[in-house]
Amino acid sequence: MLYLITLVTILAGLLYYYFTRTFDYWKKRNVAGPKPVPFFGNLKDSVLRRKPQVMVYKSIYDEFPNEKVVGIYRMTTPSVLIRDLDIIKHVLIKDFESFADRGVEFSIDGLGANIFHADGDRWRSLRYRFTPLFTSGKLKTMLPLMSQVGDKFIKCIDEVSQTKPEQSIHDLVQIFTITNIAACVFGLNLDENMLKTLQDLDKYIFTVNYSAELDMMYPGILKKFNGSFFPKVVSNFFDNLTKNILEMRKGTSSYQKDMVDLIQELRQKKTLELLRKYDNEDVKSLELTEGVISAQMFIFYMAGYETSASTMTYLFYELAKNPDIQDKLIAEIDEVLTRHDGNITYECLSEMTYLSKVFDETLRKYPVGDFTLRNAKTDYVFPGTDVAIKKGQTIVISTWSIQNDPKYYPNPEIFDPERFNPENIKNRHPCAYLPFGAGPRNCLGMRFAKWQIEVCVVKVLSKYRVEPSIKSSGEFKFDPMRLFALPKGGIFVNIVRR
Repeated sequence: MLYLITLVTILAGLLYYYFTRTFDYWKKRNVAGPKPVPFFGNLKDSVLRRKPQVMVYKSIYDEFPNEKVVGIYRMTTPSVLIRDLDIIKHVLIKDFESFADRGVEFSIDGLGANIFHADGDRWRSLRYRFTPLFTSGKLKTMLPLMSQVGDKFIKCIDEVSQTKPEQSIHDLVQIFTITNIAACVFGLNLDENMLKTLQDLDKYIFTVNYSAELDMMYPGILKKFNGSFFPKVVSNFFDNLTKNILEMRKGTSSYQKDMVDLIQELRQKKTLELLRKYDNEDVKSLELTEGVISAQMFIFYMAGYETSASTMTYLFYELAKNPDIQDKLIAEIDEVLTRHDGNITYECLSEMTYLSKVFDETLRKYPVGDFTLRNAKTDYVFPGTDVAIKKGQTIVISTWSIQNDPKYYPNPEIFDPERFNPENIKNRHPCAYLPFGAGPRNCLGMRFAKWQIEVCVVKVLSKYRVEPSIKSSGEFKFDPMRLFALPKGGIFVNIVRR
C-alpha cells in the first residue's frame, strides 16, 4: 500500500510539474498577467464551458487597464493579449509580414485548405486569386438574387408571425442567410429537405469542441496528425456538394452569376499562382482541386450565414429596445425605396446612410469576429515596450473588449448609431473598430456580409416592426457551447405588421 501511495504521489507530482512547467515564463520577463491555473492556464472557465472564450479574454482585458501587453497562458502555452491600439496597428498592418499567419491550420482533408485557416504560401495564393471575386462589380450582380431570397423570406415571416408574433429572431433570420448563401454561393434553390440538412449541420460547425484546446496545448498538432476542428460529417457534406455542383454545371456558367460561376472562371486556370513579393522570387502555385474548392465553399458558407445571422439577431433586438432608432431607420428605408421604385440596388443601399450606421453600431457592440489570433513568424519586440514575443507564439486581440471599452466608446452599453457619424469616425483610432479585422488579412467577405444583412433588414422593416419580448428582457447569459457569442436560449422579439 505504501508503495502504491508513493507511486501515485510521484505520478501526481510529475503531472503537476508537466502542466505548470511554463507558468513562470511571463513572470521571468516582468510581463503582467493573470495567475494561471494548472493545466488550464488562464482559460479554466472556457475549457469547463462556464463562459465563452471571448468573455474570458474580456475579463483579462478589464483586469489590466494600464497594460499595453498582457502575458497569458492558453492552456500551458505562453501567449499575449494586446490592449494597446498602436501596437495592434503594427501587428495587423505596419508589420503584417511578421504576423501574416493565424496559426490555426489543420488537415487539408478536413477542409483545412480554406482561406481563413490557411497560412503561409497557401493563404497568399488563395487571397490573391479570390480577392477579385469580392469586388463591388462582381457582387453587384448578386443583389437581384439577394432581393429574390428576401421576398421569399418575407412570405415565411407572413406565415409564422400570423399565429405567433413572438419569434426567436436568430432561428428566423438563419432561414434567410442559409437560403441566401445557398443561392449566391452554391447556386441552389433550397427545398425544405436541403434547408433542414443545412440547419442540422449547424451543431457540428458551431458547437465548440476540445480540438481547439488540444491545439493550444500542443500548437500545430492538428496539422501534424491530419486532424480537424470539424467532424467528418461536415467535410463529407461539402466535398459531395461541391462535386455534385461542379458536375451539374459541367464548366458552364449559370444566368445567376453566383459564386460557383466566379470560381469556375478561376478553375479554368487549374492552378493558382502566388503574387510575387519580390521581382526575383520564384513563383509557387496551388492546384485548384475539388478539395480546395470544397474548402472555400465551406468557409464562405460557414462565415457567410452564421456571422450575418448573429449580427441581424442583435440588430433587430436593439431596434426593438430602441423604437426611436427604429422609427428613424424605417423612415429612411421608406423614403429611399420610394425613390428607387422599391428596387434594392447598389445605389439604393448606398443612399441608406443611417442603415449603415445601425449596421456598424451593431457590430461595434456585438462583434461576431470577437477575437483575432496572429502567430509571430519572427522574434519581435512590441513597439514602445520591452516585451518580446518569440517566433511561433500567439497574439490575441480581443475585439469585443476593445469595442466595449469606455475609453474609446463612452457608455458602451448604449446602442447609438451616431457614433458612426463621419466626424466621430475621424476622431477615433482606426484600430478601435475591428469587426472585420484590419490590414491585408481582413475579412474578404465583409462587403458581401454587409449587403446581405442590409437587404434582409430593408425587406423586413419595409413590412414589419420589431418590438420587445418578455423572454429577452433580462441580462444576457452567453452560451459557452456556441462558437460565436450568443445568449443561451436565443433572443426573442415580437414581429408586428406595420
